[in-house]
Amino acid sequence: MKLLTIDTSSTVCSVALTEGEQLIGEYLLAGGKGASSRLFDAIERLTTDCGVAMGAIDAFGVVTGPGAFTGLRVGIAAVKGLALATGKPVAGISSLAMLAMNIPLSNLPVCALYDARKNEVYAGLYACSSALPVPIRGDAVIAPEAVAQWLTGPTILVGDGALRYREQLLALLGDRAIFAPPHVHLPRASNGAMLAYAALQRGDGVSAVDLLPVYLRLSEAEMAKQR
Repeated sequence: MKLLTIDTSSTVCSVALTEGEQLIGEYLLAGGKGASSRLFDAIERLTTDCGVAMGAIDAFGVVTGPGAFTGLRVGIAAVKGLALATGKPVAGISSLAMLAMNIPLSNLPVCALYDARKNEVYAGLYACSSALPVPIRGDAVIAPEAVAQWLTGPTILVGDGALRYREQLLALLGDRAIFAPPHVHLPRASNGAMLAYAALQRGDGVSAVDLLPVYLRLSEAEMAKQR
C-alpha cells in the first residue's frame, strides 16, 4: 500500500510517502507560520523526486489534531481534495500520538506537548514500549500545572510545548521531567504514516466526506460568539 501522509498541525510542514511500513521519502520544513502554505509544493516535489504518480497512491493519512486551527484546516482540505479526486480512503491521525513516536521503544511513559498558547498545552500521555504508542491519558488542552498532576514518575517530555514551558515544568516536576534531545522535538509525517497504515490495516479508514478536525477547544470566533 502506497500512502501519502500530511501534517500541517503546527509550525512544521511535513509530508511522507511510504509503501507498507517502508519510508520512500519525506519532506520536512520547520518554516514558521507560512509552512503550511508550501504544502502543495512539498507534495509535488516529494512525489516527483520519488517517481510516484498521484494515481499510484492507494490511501492518504492526515493529522486531524489537536493543533493550530488554520494549519489543520489546510492539511485536511488538501487531503479531502486529493481523496475525493482519486476515490481513495483516508486515515486521521492524532498529532500527539505522532509526536510520541519520536521516542520509540521507551520503558518510560512519553508526554507529547504542543504549545497551545494562552498558557496552555495540547498534551497526550503514551506508553511507547512497543512499535506504536498506546494512550495512557486522552489528548487534552490543559495548563502546564495540570500536566504535572498527570505524571507520577519519571516521564520523557517531547514537543515544542515541552520547550516552551521547560523551566515551569522543571520547577513543577523536578527529577520526574526528562526532556527529549533537541533533534527529536519536531513532528514527522513519516511517523504519522505508520499510525495511518495501522489504522487502514484495521479497517479504520474513513471517506473524505467524514474527515473532520479535532480542535479540543473553541476557536476565537466561537468564543466571541458565545460571549
